[in-house]
Amino acid sequence: MAEVAKHNVVRDAAPAPAAFLAADVGGTHARVGLVSGDGRGPVTVRAYQRYACAQWPSLTAILRDFVATLGASVRVRACAVASAGYVLGDAIVNDNLPWPVSIRDIREGLGIERLAVVNDFEAVAYAAQFLADADTVPVIENTLPRGEGPVLVMGPGTGLGSAVLLPGQPHATVLPTEAGQIALAPGDERETEILRLFARERAHVPYEHALSGPGLVNLYRALATLRGAPAAVDEPAEVTRRALERSDALAVETLDVFCGLLGGFVGDLAMLYGARGGVFLAGGILPQIRDLLPGSRFAERFHNKGVMRAFLQQVPVRLMEHGQLGVIGAAGMFLDGRARDG
Repeated sequence: MAEVAKHNVVRDAAPAPAAFLAADVGGTHARVGLVSGDGRGPVTVRAYQRYACAQWPSLTAILRDFVATLGASVRVRACAVASAGYVLGDAIVNDNLPWPVSIRDIREGLGIERLAVVNDFEAVAYAAQFLADADTVPVIENTLPRGEGPVLVMGPGTGLGSAVLLPGQPHATVLPTEAGQIALAPGDERETEILRLFARERAHVPYEHALSGPGLVNLYRALATLRGAPAAVDEPAEVTRRALERSDALAVETLDVFCGLLGGFVGDLAMLYGARGGVFLAGGILPQIRDLLPGSRFAERFHNKGVMRAFLQQVPVRLMEHGQLGVIGAAGMFLDGRARDG
């Protein structure tokens, strides 16, 4: 049931004794790696697999399967887990995961001595310091090099994650945020009407309610109501597919609204954190629309910030594939002593 990601699984004949597990756990996929490093640079990923969470009964089952693929000679004594949500007692609390996560169950199920937990986007942001421009795709063309300063990392997937990388010595620092829970702010009349519909069902409407996989469906249904049309789609991937094929006018409009809202929100966060070091977009949705995003309303709304336009025109925005970044970041934070022991 393991789904091997597009990155090949890399194995050494004799993994270093210090090798440990690192996992990046989202609502849709869990990415797991056997990693090693000394804390002075990016870690080495010695083996890697991606799992579809819905096909497994628990995170422990996924981790046990991955360890089994490593062979009996590999003894794993530690694990770093990157996940959205927060630690409360024995549990990692995250409504987007398909099952509850018990820290005790992982410890006992794997027989490990140490388990550390970090925020998922905190881990991705930490790993962003090791990215070269060649590893990413420009969303907004900018001939200026990335400046020195904070780097914003955010992106929509099952939820809406966001974190800020603060360069420093001897190690960079990551500021985790819950920016996805900021109240949705419409930028035009159409978005105002959508917000009115959302507000009928909930007292607080966060950006995540629109800028996420479930958010795509929420936008599609709201537009169907406004247009007096049937809402024929209830899966995010189907909304995206129909929009890219231009076979459904509502799906096309949904992505138009989605990209506009995203651009405005990212611009707000870039101003808030003074992201002179640039913006990296991640998450599970944006790579699927990577060809559409640069020509969408994203850039228009990103720059439409009044007197701050000149500042934002100097901020490069690039798209990165999530891939192994969460695994690398969780492992790096573990080695730096920045991960919380569970």
